[in-house]
Amino acid sequence: MTSARSAATLRRVLDDLGPALLEVVHGHALDGVVSGVAFHDPIDDSYVPPRAVVLAIGMDDPDEIAATVERLGRREAAALIVRSPVAATPALESAVATSGVPVVGLTRGASWAQLAAMIRASLFEDVVADDGSETLGGVASGDLFALANAMTAMIDAPVTIEDRSSRVLAYSGRQDEGDSARVETVLGRQVPDRFTKALLANGVLHDLYRSSEPVWVDPEPPEPDTLPRVAMAVRVGDEILGSIWAVVREPLTDHRKQALVDASKLVALHMLRLRAGAHGSQQLRADLVTTAVGGGPAAHDALRRLGLSDQRVLVLALGLIDDPVESVDLHARRAADRERISSALAMQLTAVHPRCASALIGEVCYGLVPAGSQSAEAAERAAVRVATEFLSRTTGGEHAVIGIGQVSARPADVVEGRRSADRVLRVLTDQRGRHRRVARLEDVHVESLLLELRDLVVSRGDRPTGPVARLVEHDSRRGSRLTETLQAWLDHFGDVAAAATSLYLHPNTFRYRLRKVVEVSGLDLEDPEARLAAMLQLRVVLGATPQEGGASGDTGP
Repeated sequence: MTSARSAATLRRVLDDLGPALLEVVHGHALDGVVSGVAFHDPIDDSYVPPRAVVLAIGMDDPDEIAATVERLGRREAAALIVRSPVAATPALESAVATSGVPVVGLTRGASWAQLAAMIRASLFEDVVADDGSETLGGVASGDLFALANAMTAMIDAPVTIEDRSSRVLAYSGRQDEGDSARVETVLGRQVPDRFTKALLANGVLHDLYRSSEPVWVDPEPPEPDTLPRVAMAVRVGDEILGSIWAVVREPLTDHRKQALVDASKLVALHMLRLRAGAHGSQQLRADLVTTAVGGGPAAHDALRRLGLSDQRVLVLALGLIDDPVESVDLHARRAADRERISSALAMQLTAVHPRCASALIGEVCYGLVPAGSQSAEAAERAAVRVATEFLSRTTGGEHAVIGIGQVSARPADVVEGRRSADRVLRVLTDQRGRHRRVARLEDVHVESLLLELRDLVVSRGDRPTGPVARLVEHDSRRGSRLTETLQAWLDHFGDVAAAATSLYLHPNTFRYRLRKVVEVSGLDLEDPEARLAAMLQLRVVLGATPQEGGASGDTGP
């Protein structure tokens, strides 16, 4: 047995999933590193992550397969998987030879969704793995596939490892030596219901979970090619974790029975490690994202362990536009909503690109998305599309907003990408920005600058001066609305009719007030510098200063 898990190559993926599921139809380039899984979209195939395994659902025309292989070769794909059988044509063989992209056949009856999940599960360990691999019994921790193959070598029979719900966690090679029931189980990654019901009805599962020795299982329900089984419960103390099933043609020898008993103890350790590691891996991934977006000396290593150190990365920031929390119950409910939407975003990003990573840090969920070889603008626009679709489909998405940060060309720049995403998110969660739900920095750059100026005003305690200060003081004393009148006139670029309509006033009334504004403040409305100064004071200084006095009603000019 190997002491550590090999690199995530196409050959290793094929070895993990086995010939019962996948077979190489054309090509031999199997040692390249696989980065993840992508689905072929005949309408929009503009971006395929480098070194991805591409799943082509519904593609069976050899000429179409050949053309797709040629395109994927230019995008450095790892392989193209199509449904078997695949016809061999000179054009297809030439395309495979030229592009270096092998064509792999998926056996009939196997689920595309299951295949994608299995490949991602095979690759996930490499994304967050530490530099050294922990081993249990000489097998990389949690690598049940390697353990199943080791058991097959010891007892000379194809093996599956299943959980308490009869889901297949791993299987060995040589499954073609089994029967049709075993093939169906492996392809579906689940023991079919009819077999589970028969095992329950015949008391087999009851006997299995009570025994500390391998249990002989007669071939039931009777099907033409059904073979006997030997099953062994996997337990820790009194807790049943799952079971091991071997397809046999005759009872095991005492030596092989003991080997299966000993192996079940090792399987239990690995299953416990997987159960504990499910949360641990998520926490590790979140910690790595936190380190990466935080900057500092450890950021580059965190990106390397996430598989993003050689990528141009775009940062997303998701937040909620909550009203001020008024009770403990509301606070708890919003915290739960934040967790739920963040988890949904993590799933969405992983579907877009397998190397995406995300973490909820405080009240903001950050996502790291590889930008690939496309331009920064194209990457940002693609992120806007993904984020907009996500919020429109997600329950509670109407209360969430997503800021799209700028693309980071180097690992050291990721922290700047996060800061730009934070700037966008702040605009979106501000009361004035709530008409948008997704934006890039260039979409809200001015609004972001105004908020930052407002911060400066607050920190220094600045108050309005000059003409604006005189208007504010007059409104406070007289209960008038001259400041509001000037604001409306500036907002509508001097269009009296539009400004009057916004305040529900007759244009003549508005003109009278505007003359009063000039009289009281001394502001020269014809001077562009004076107009800009007034506008900045109204939006920045006055917007950051609590107002004292004043009347809500219109008691005079």
